[in-house]
Amino acid sequence: MASLPKRIMEHAEALPEAAPICPGTLLHMGNRAAVDQALSRLARRGRLLRVCRGVYVRPIETEFGMRPPSPPKVIAALSSLWGETIVPSGGAAANLLRLTTQVPIRMVYLTSGPSRKLRLFALVLELLHAPRWQLVAPGRPAGLAVRAMAWLGPHEIEESLEVVKRTLSAADLDELAATRAILPSWMAGPVSALVAHG
Repeated sequence: MASLPKRIMEHAEALPEAAPICPGTLLHMGNRAAVDQALSRLARRGRLLRVCRGVYVRPIETEFGMRPPSPPKVIAALSSLWGETIVPSGGAAANLLRLTTQVPIRMVYLTSGPSRKLRLFALVLELLHAPRWQLVAPGRPAGLAVRAMAWLGPHEIEESLEVVKRTLSAADLDELAATRAILPSWMAGPVSALVAHG
């Protein structure tokens, strides 16, 4: 029979990029202490990356060496694993919608879960707990617009809504309008006016 670390690596190599590897899913291979120790050893050797406590991913081997899995894929996998909503921060959303030319230097995400930091080699992904209204419409342009406007703040709401109006499709604007009930008043008022006046 192959050693526990070897069996864990065979299992990890069969998984898609960024698929989380957790001790609880490997208990058919050995007891918890042995699995924890094997995962820890594999991480020390660089065969697995310890993203956070109890969660590992397999690094990707390229012709230039090892690289971490794609951060968006890691975030999507962890969102599913933890049952949390995880979305790009307002700064990243504002950049995507061309509301700012600033490119975020930190990888920050908003989450419905607790705040924490994830590590992929030298890359740090920050998850910050956010209120429910900032997590609306995950993965859709209306949600990006809400997060971008929240990041820009009340003083720039009118200008940002003008850009959003030109950027989003009619269906996306309707979805944005549907979120008004949970938005803070400084954002809900201008969004309502946008809908009323077209």
